[in-house]
Amino acid sequence: MTTAPAVRPGMLPPERADHYLNLTGARVVATEALRTTQDNIAATLQARAMMVLSGAAGNGKSLSVNAALRHLAPRTTYRIAFRSRPTPRDIRHELFRALALPGEPPARPIEFDTVLKDALARSFHVLVCDEAQWLSRECFEYWRYLWDDPATDIAVVFAGGDGCAKVLRREPMLASRVYIWQQALPLTLPEVLATIPAFHPLWDGVDADLIALVDKQAAHGNFRAWARITKHAADGLAAQGRTHVDEHLLRQVYDRLGTGA
Repeated sequence: MTTAPAVRPGMLPPERADHYLNLTGARVVATEALRTTQDNIAATLQARAMMVLSGAAGNGKSLSVNAALRHLAPRTTYRIAFRSRPTPRDIRHELFRALALPGEPPARPIEFDTVLKDALARSFHVLVCDEAQWLSRECFEYWRYLWDDPATDIAVVFAGGDGCAKVLRREPMLASRVYIWQQALPLTLPEVLATIPAFHPLWDGVDADLIALVDKQAAHGNFRAWARITKHAADGLAAQGRTHVDEHLLRQVYDRLGTGA
């Protein structure tokens, strides 16, 4: 009997989870942005540095970071994310969980920091802070405090909305420690036409003019929007016993999306 491997807290998610709605059939496409992210993360890891990948929601930041690190550092990456305004205390506890440290978290911050820095000094760790737009100046300062310690051996990747870059750039002492800044941008129309048919079988063989129309009316180069449209279209085809996307189906999708397109 084969035993499934243990799931480490804070580990990279499975590839399917990178896609919005866990879209069945969706594939990671080697776009120019994804290749740039992989190159930038590789340089950040080599330099044991800090990197910021920021941009509007749905432009593929988390997917690009996860895909790159599955290739570059699958066993040394530790990922944390926040859905509300964290404090340095929250970061301490999330790191304790992600690093799977034994025992109970220390009660006093000084002792807690010692435990974390000792763990981060034993071997190289890649720390990914997703949804970094929620971080305050004090939280970024805490990451800097861990990274600045001469004993720790870490690289830090921040992925988040434009807010995280704005906070960092307002603080010269923090901004000066960021090795690479990268902006996640929407797909251009040529990128859409090259990427979307490879992204999901639903669009394979669909006329380029129709794909361009969908992008203009509803997707606007946003990967998350394309995943949502694809999910609605696939469900519509299945319900109607059809196999091909057309404008009639897309009008039904737009009604569900509330785009008014």
